[in-house]
Amino acid sequence: MKKIIEYRKLLGVNDAAELQELKSVYRSLMKTWHPDKFQDSEESKEAAELKSKEIIEAYHFLVSIAPETRNQSFSEYTLTTTTSAIADFEYKSQVLKVSFLDGSEYEYFDVPKAVYVKLINADSPGRFARRHIYNAYVYRSTSKLAATA
Repeated sequence: MKKIIEYRKLLGVNDAAELQELKSVYRSLMKTWHPDKFQDSEESKEAAELKSKEIIEAYHFLVSIAPETRNQSFSEYTLTTTTSAIADFEYKSQVLKVSFLDGSEYEYFDVPKAVYVKLINADSPGRFARRHIYNAYVYRSTSKLAATA
């Protein structure tokens, strides 16, 4: 969740920002921070490159978790979470990454460590995740990110 808050702060949007708003804010910031505008010194050009990379990363991340994006792939997500078994999962810094046997991967944000421990100790991790994780936390598909990268 900290990552989400930092990215929203960087772009200057709130949690209700829609895709169109994200796009216009992104374009505006990129016009301001594009490295080609900073030709006066190598130092300022490098700073602009770093800032523009941060802006691009924030934009792509926020688009991936936007409600409109999730609504577009909701039927695919529902099919995966209800019919495909968990192949593997990983937890780091309150981000739970779940890999499914159908090849899909999702990240769930702001998952408390206690919930992760319960997932590990559950008789059926899939059933536990369906009841307590899949629709309870902000998520994004990471399998699509790998396919487009």
